[in-house]
Amino acid sequence: MSAIRVLIVEDDPIISEDIRDMLTNVDYQVVGTAYDKEEALEVIDSKKPDLVLLDINLEGNFEGFEIAEHINKTRKTPFLYLTSYSGKEIVDKAKDTFPMGYIVKPFNERELFSSIEIALHNFSKFIVPLDLNRETINNLIVNPLTEKEFEVLKGLYQGKTNQQLAEDQFLSINTIKTHIKNIYEKLDTHTRSETMSYLNELLH
Repeated sequence: MSAIRVLIVEDDPIISEDIRDMLTNVDYQVVGTAYDKEEALEVIDSKKPDLVLLDINLEGNFEGFEIAEHINKTRKTPFLYLTSYSGKEIVDKAKDTFPMGYIVKPFNERELFSSIEIALHNFSKFIVPLDLNRETINNLIVNPLTEKEFEVLKGLYQGKTNQQLAEDQFLSINTIKTHIKNIYEKLDTHTRSETMSYLNELLH
């Protein structure tokens, strides 16, 4: 549960499977793949992913924009568009829905991962109070966070993967996962995005 949880919304099964393979090669967990708007909305509401990769054109309709509007209304979840459209009209329409990125197909693994990392980092800056303070948080929760848990929590907000957290903290990935599990228990949350939303409410 401590990995970054991603929903893929893509109506081409081959591209969808390629993206899934790319993501599972590293520290991302694919919580679902959706081929149309109905499926996508159901997974977004039930699985609450940390990130959505969103094709704009689904089955000949620009349903990606409608899914984006739903995400913006109901959840604090970053999303990136994946699309074969790079024309000004579509890009302008996409900008109005505030995506955290826009990736033009075909793309490679490096482009996908760098876009995801930038998206998660930028999203944290929009939603997270900049003055994350352990003492303040601990005064508001029942079971206080240890110093190491707080350092891991800050890394989660910067959109870092478990691997990056392990390298930053000079710890094993298993130890990082244990810290994340403890953070979830202390904050009564279950995913990264839920943790982010909860702390944002707590500190405002």
